Amino acid sequence: MLPTETADIQPPPLNLEARANLRDFNSFGLPAVARTLVRLRSDADVRRVLDHPELGLAPKFILGGGSNVVFTRDLEAVVLKVEIMGRRLVDEDAQAWVVEAGAGEPWHGFVAWCLQQGWPGLENLALIPGSVGATPVQNIGAYGVELQDRFHSLDTVDLVTGRGVTLGSQACRFDYRDSVFKHELAGKSVITRVRFRLPKVWKPVLGYLDLERKMAETGQHQPDAHTVFNWVCAIRAAKLPDPAVVGNAGSFFKNPVVTEEQCRDIIGRDPEIVHYPMPDGSVKLAAGWLIDACGWKGKSVGRAGVYEKQALVLVNRGGASGAEVVTLARAIQESVYGRFGIRLEPEPIIM
Repeated sequence: MLPTETADIQPPPLNLEARANLRDFNSFGLPAVARTLVRLRSDADVRRVLDHPELGLAPKFILGGGSNVVFTRDLEAVVLKVEIMGRRLVDEDAQAWVVEAGAGEPWHGFVAWCLQQGWPGLENLALIPGSVGATPVQNIGAYGVELQDRFHSLDTVDLVTGRGVTLGSQACRFDYRDSVFKHELAGKSVITRVRFRLPKVWKPVLGYLDLERKMAETGQHQPDAHTVFNWVCAIRAAKLPDPAVVGNAGSFFKNPVVTEEQCRDIIGRDPEIVHYPMPDGSVKLAAGWLIDACGWKGKSVGRAGVYEKQALVLVNRGGASGAEVVTLARAIQESVYGRFGIRLEPEPIIM
């Protein structure tokens, strides 16, 4: 018998692209060029970038699905395009399933897959664009559920040391559309995998007006998870443009949170304002309603516009630049502040 070959197996070379066009890698379809684009398929790829004689010392920008970024210029940085895939059940006890997904997995596909496996809990977050790895950065939320409600833990690779770190909910410091990844860890670590704890005792979350309307329309007052998923998909599809057809980044502004006293003052002037009382006594206002009340729905600045069906969404009407999107956003902010005294905060990262 011949001896077995034991030669070292060399890893494939890094997937690099110089002067990469980022138009197809952001859901707004905005023009931008990256000095270097690196497609990350594993944790090891991150470490190989750090060990690279040129890439290791260069500034870096982490890019997931590109649904939460507005490019206003070319990037003189190494863009790390996270494409780590995989979905699996990693743990289970009497109370919950713990399900893991690679950071590069499309978010909506992961939500649908969990339901197909019989693991509900993410249905209210259906059809949100972007990748799994971006969801904890933004602490995404919709229709009464936030990511932190279903979060278990995540894995990252530190961009200074190359060390792998696992973070739980407390370390992520989740807040409304916010997390530690927008502050201390911004641009300093790459999220590679995220795990979710999905409760086995499932209860539908139906407190939002659009879902209450669906219950009234259908007569289903005790819907199952698949029904809630379908309702959310229908609601979002009716309100929000498909980024593959009309460039956009979903909801452009955060819903502002005010005190109860501030809300009463606004209601006194605008009784129809859409608002949601919060458990801590504060009140969340519908940013889309505020923008619509200022007359922005359907309006444009250059080739950037406000979507006709939902004032919270800014769109690329064809060939828009990031500068036009930002100019429109600032005009809306000034208009809302002038009428309501409220400063709207953008959700996307503006580069």
